[in-house]
Amino acid sequence: MSDDLCRLPASTLSEKIAAKKISPVELTKAVLARAEALQPVLNCFITLVPDQAMAAARRAEDAVMRGEPLGLLHGIPFAAKDLVNTAGVRTTFGSLHYEDNVPKEDAVGAARLKQAGAILFGKTTTPEFGHKALTDAPLFGRTRNAWSAERTSAGSSGGAAVAVAAGIGPIGIATDGGGSTRIPAAANGMVGLKQSNGVIPHSQVADAFGNYTYVTPMTRTVMDTALMLQAMAGPHPSDPWSIGVPVPDYAAAARADGDLSGKRILYSVTLGNSLVAADVRDAFDQALKKLAALGAELIELDGDLPDMAPIWKVINHTTWRARFDDLVRRPDNRLSASLVRQVKMADAWSGVDYQQAMFQRTDLFRKVQGWFETADYLVTPTLSRTALPIEQDLFEPISVDGVEAGELRINWFPYTMPFNITGHPALTVCCGYAGDGLPIGLQFVGRFRDEASVLRAGALYESSERWLERWPDL
Repeated sequence: MSDDLCRLPASTLSEKIAAKKISPVELTKAVLARAEALQPVLNCFITLVPDQAMAAARRAEDAVMRGEPLGLLHGIPFAAKDLVNTAGVRTTFGSLHYEDNVPKEDAVGAARLKQAGAILFGKTTTPEFGHKALTDAPLFGRTRNAWSAERTSAGSSGGAAVAVAAGIGPIGIATDGGGSTRIPAAANGMVGLKQSNGVIPHSQVADAFGNYTYVTPMTRTVMDTALMLQAMAGPHPSDPWSIGVPVPDYAAAARADGDLSGKRILYSVTLGNSLVAADVRDAFDQALKKLAALGAELIELDGDLPDMAPIWKVINHTTWRARFDDLVRRPDNRLSASLVRQVKMADAWSGVDYQQAMFQRTDLFRKVQGWFETADYLVTPTLSRTALPIEQDLFEPISVDGVEAGELRINWFPYTMPFNITGHPALTVCCGYAGDGLPIGLQFVGRFRDEASVLRAGALYESSERWLERWPDL
């Protein structure tokens, strides 16, 4: 029974809790038991808080039994990536330097999930400060993919994706600075949304005005993503991008009603990439056929994006230099070697280089905006191939179908980075499985701050397939 509970989406669980058919206490016990059983296999948690979670579950159950008004996610267990502050719960950022750090306040996203009735049960793994798309760190080791112990969970929200994919908890908070939600979501067959700037306030980011990082939902279904977004969205004084941003009915948008008739979809299987795995191409072609069958008009994107890596790297690595250079220079520096190497890369860039990258960011935003003057969505693969080997190094080339493709970032996830820079909403959903048995992701990108439309397209596609019926063999 406990495993059956862990396979239900949050949307179903919340209805059953409200109807007194499922107990929050029973559900939380099941989640904690599964976390304890699978942690030695998957290594997807840094911290679990069973006592705190059970106390919250008992309070949630009492509220149900007293007939009190219930929040949108009342009694639903969630885990938060260990970059996200949680009051009174250790938050390490995946770093030995913060191994014993306990924040006094919740990040806005975590606070709002709790206000909606959700129950924090643990903190999921992240590479140190979320600095790469592989989830490992000296603090905890490596996080395995839910579908294969020989493959990486991807990252940087690897723990969040694996926990949901393994049925440990139905939802989780992730973050996305260059694809860090969508990459592991795709590598583990989950739903990952990077919303537009300000839709979910980011109360921890140092540069709120130049922000390109996002606190995000991680779920199994599009509807669960919509419910998390509904709970976490809305203005907050900590984030200038969020002020004045309305909150539409995301849950209504995520119902798979109607079709895509009258919608125009731009598509690109490469988006400037050189090598794409044959299985990914095949799954992408089949997904396009499904979208056409739903009534959409498909138009191949004419012209590629500029090379994103130089723009993203200058903005990202100079940000890291400003944040971490003092740590790097300390005699007791215990940072990950891969983070230190990237911080040092920024030594070569000046303030002029940074500002020119910001000018290019504006140009890129305007280019993408131009696409959506005549189209409703852009659809791409999420990754060029399935999950990489678990021993993959950030600085070593990756292979695609046995061919050396080159540097990891620009050859595995060129599809995700652009929309961190432009701020447009981007959603990944599972669109099939490769010959190696691992999931393949499909990315929907939409108009700025039109998450509702992106959720609707994702939900319609999701309902046309049966990929959610598959579970990893653990």
